[in-house]
Amino acid sequence: MTVRVRLAPSPTGNLHIGTARTALFNWLYARRHGGTFILRVEDTDRERSRDEYTQNILDGLAWLGITYDEGPFFQTQRRDRYTETVHDLLERGLAYYCYCTETELEELRASQKVQKLAPRYDNRHRHLTVEQRQSFEAEGRRPVIRFKIAEPREIRWHDLVRDDVVWNSRDLGGDMVIARVEESGAIGLPLYNFAVVVDDIDMGISHVIRGEDHIANTAKQILLYEALGVTPPLFAHPPLILNPQGAKISKRDGATSVSEFRAMGYLPEAFNNYMILLGWSPSNGQELFSLSEAAEQFDFDRVNAAGARFDWDKLNWLNGQYIRSLPLTELGDRLKPFWQNAGIDLTPYPESWQQELTALIAPSLTVLADAPKVAATFFVDFPDYTPEILEPLRSEVVQTALRALLDELNRRESLTAAEVNELVQAQITAQKVKKGAVMKPLRLALTAESHGTELMPTLALLHQRQLAVPRLEKALSSL
Repeated sequence: MTVRVRLAPSPTGNLHIGTARTALFNWLYARRHGGTFILRVEDTDRERSRDEYTQNILDGLAWLGITYDEGPFFQTQRRDRYTETVHDLLERGLAYYCYCTETELEELRASQKVQKLAPRYDNRHRHLTVEQRQSFEAEGRRPVIRFKIAEPREIRWHDLVRDDVVWNSRDLGGDMVIARVEESGAIGLPLYNFAVVVDDIDMGISHVIRGEDHIANTAKQILLYEALGVTPPLFAHPPLILNPQGAKISKRDGATSVSEFRAMGYLPEAFNNYMILLGWSPSNGQELFSLSEAAEQFDFDRVNAAGARFDWDKLNWLNGQYIRSLPLTELGDRLKPFWQNAGIDLTPYPESWQQELTALIAPSLTVLADAPKVAATFFVDFPDYTPEILEPLRSEVVQTALRALLDELNRRESLTAAEVNELVQAQITAQKVKKGAVMKPLRLALTAESHGTELMPTLALLHQRQLAVPRLEKALSSL
């Protein structure tokens, strides 16, 4: 079988992480089997579809490195094909015009609720006469077109994730709306379940890979495939992404769109790696892998049917691993937009200084957006010396050691981290004090922080910026 899969996002919102995970699974399966990955934008919901959402989806896929072989195709450009197919179903008696008003449907739902029945359309207009239709039209009612769902019958398919699935047609809500009719009488844009089947047929889709929330749709769509005389594709329904409490993840749980994760400073390599692990695991137990490495072994026999709980700690750990694996030059390039967003201009500083700063802060970064905060001390003249910060500097031994170090720094324009370490060690030896007794006060005098980046490289970089001497002088003079 020639593998042809598709991603079919709706541009009614930004690229969701669930859609991104679906895209990854489709892409990996296509690459594993030498198949084709197609992008189709399902934009028939004209009220909610937005061009900016379409662009967000395209940008998000590009950032993730998910390339498509065909497309993007847009459903709004395929209206004639849908209209043709609707007419075919009408002519063969497999679909019909329904003139129920919204008020009538609300009354039906209310009655069912009182009887504690599941809401469903009762197919009341399935067998209207020509005279009844003409009467409804004379009232000014605008119809919809419904597809006939035979009841009772079992709809079965073998799911590549969930094995054999059985769905009773009684549980599909009655005859389903497949298209609306416009005021002119023309058939309007189709609804989701109908359009997706026509698209998948025309595009030769061999495998439909999408979240488990589409299982009921799959049962409906199999009936449409049968009505159109086509063998359905194979289906795979990976689990939904859940929050840590086991509920479907939502905006209340934090970021849910790919663009939000990008803005927070997650690397696409780490994001992809983590999203693939949400539901799938490689046979070798490997935790860090590239897209190409995952594609070499991806298949649905290792996709778990149980919901996958989102774990921020695991994502953060992975992101930190990828950050520290980047060459310094590349990491520096990826940090540039985050410096800019924080209003920090690195252009006045030598490339060598920028690279040393990148190397210094890299071990402290969980996400790229951490960089301005981690490096904040390098971009102010003086930190805030509170009485609590200065207290550990009041020891006479500490002051003597710091003043001696200050004298040495005044004699040298530039120092490496190794040279700084030698100077500090020399003063510790000369003053006959323990290293720990001097290092904390030295950090406080330089940064007004008790923790931070590695101290000796920090001092060296501050000295190269001519900030170390003024800070030590101010700290000591403030005692």
